Amino acid sequence: MVTPVIRTVDLRSDTVTKPTESMRSAMANAEVDDDVLGSDPTAVLLEREVAEIAGKEAAMFVPSGTMGNLISVLVHCDERGSEVILGDDSHIHIYENGGVSSLGGVHPRTVKNEGDGTMEISSIEAAVRSPKGDLHYPVTKLICLENTQANCGGRCLPIEYIDKVGELAKKHGLKLHIDGARIFNASVALGVPVKRIVQAADSVSICLSKGIGAPVGSVIVGSRKFITKARWLRKTLGGGMRQIGVLCAAALVALRENVAKLEDDHKKAKILAEGLNRIERLKVNVAAVETNIIYVDLPEDPKFGAEDACKSLEVLGVLVIPQTTFRIRIVLHHQISDSDLEYVLSCFEKLSSSVPEEKV
Repeated sequence: MVTPVIRTVDLRSDTVTKPTESMRSAMANAEVDDDVLGSDPTAVLLEREVAEIAGKEAAMFVPSGTMGNLISVLVHCDERGSEVILGDDSHIHIYENGGVSSLGGVHPRTVKNEGDGTMEISSIEAAVRSPKGDLHYPVTKLICLENTQANCGGRCLPIEYIDKVGELAKKHGLKLHIDGARIFNASVALGVPVKRIVQAADSVSICLSKGIGAPVGSVIVGSRKFITKARWLRKTLGGGMRQIGVLCAAALVALRENVAKLEDDHKKAKILAEGLNRIERLKVNVAAVETNIIYVDLPEDPKFGAEDACKSLEVLGVLVIPQTTFRIRIVLHHQISDSDLEYVLSCFEKLSSSVPEEKV
């Protein structure tokens, strides 16, 4: 029996992209050196370019966004028992293995993320604990924001909001870190340069392997003093790498070629969201789709949840992941075509029509 060929459309994340031919060529021809013993020239070029994009003094390449966020938090919270204020639905709090606590001894104090990804300014201020306050409490040293906010649907934090949080941080003598894993998506969606978005931040982690599709890595940016401390911590955490120009070369291609493709990703996400929302039994908050992330809500029936739906879609070649019991996450990227969108919609229609009534 001949197994039918199944088309595969991978929408699990924008991290699933394959290196382009231009990336592979750049990697093969990259000028490299030992970045631990001295400095890799291609890494230096990438770091300078990202620092300029972000409007900061210096930058440092790290193997992952998780390490970039961890290093940034530990530089700012340089005393064990210090406290960081961050969203209760933030990536740092939920998906980074509790590293700020287990490795840094930093205490997370969460504030509710609203539907648009923000935290109420008044709630942030109420969470601040001063060294002059009650000795029963840890001392707040840092506030973290996430832009775009992934778990809120890839929502963009407004510049005015970030500026206000920055003012609040300065008022209380705190630092502000932005998890900018998809900061380029925010920049394109808002129509504002990255450096303006992160102007109020003391540090930013910028992922290269999400929206813009590099195979590996992130860059953290900040002052020269911040990056000097960060390099020590990167070494401590095992992130000191040798000929990293091979990786940085691909990231440079991503910066120069793929940022411009994000607008198309966002348009495709909106088209797909509108199409999914028209399918019976599915619900999408189309207005909340600002960048490349879509959440699809299923009827809340315990007999058929998001995991069941994802398995059914996988059989058809559509790869997505369950976000919650009755919610599916979809992430667009530059290697998804118009015909892929049509195919995905047809698969979701099959899914909806094939589910028995008693399961809906």
